[in-house]
Amino acid sequence: MDYNSLEDKVRNALQSLSKAQTMNLDLAVKLIEEVEREATKMGLKVVVAVSDAAARPVAVHCMDDAYIGSFDIALNKTFTSVAFKMPTSKLATLAAPGGSLYGIQFTNQGKVVMFGGGEPLYIGEKLIGAIGVSGGSAEEDTYLGEFGKNKLKDVLNWI
Repeated sequence: MDYNSLEDKVRNALQSLSKAQTMNLDLAVKLIEEVEREATKMGLKVVVAVSDAAARPVAVHCMDDAYIGSFDIALNKTFTSVAFKMPTSKLATLAAPGGSLYGIQFTNQGKVVMFGGGEPLYIGEKLIGAIGVSGGSAEEDTYLGEFGKNKLKDVLNWI
């Protein structure tokens, strides 16, 4: 291997590493597109949102004919997953009557969502953002959110 080839490989690896450390538009859009493909296979029309580690929206896609109300819900699922560093489905269990976090859904100006579809996105131990899906049943949204989370590694390899 010649020096230039090795230098190119190192440069490419460093660029990939820097992309992988934060949520960016390219990563968010590719992840959303994967979830949209899966939703289409399921016959669903959903809204998919991706936020960064500070819960700022990076990208939101509304599939044709998705519910209007799903826009805010998908975004708030990303907020909830980042704010509490857990899936919205897990927080829902903790916030059920008698749960240790009962009532938490009334905090944060009503942005805390208590049903599935929100997933924090990690690279290793580092939180880089979250994905939120809304438009199906709670079970379908939960599945699609988990699908998106699980696709993160594949998508990172493509960029």
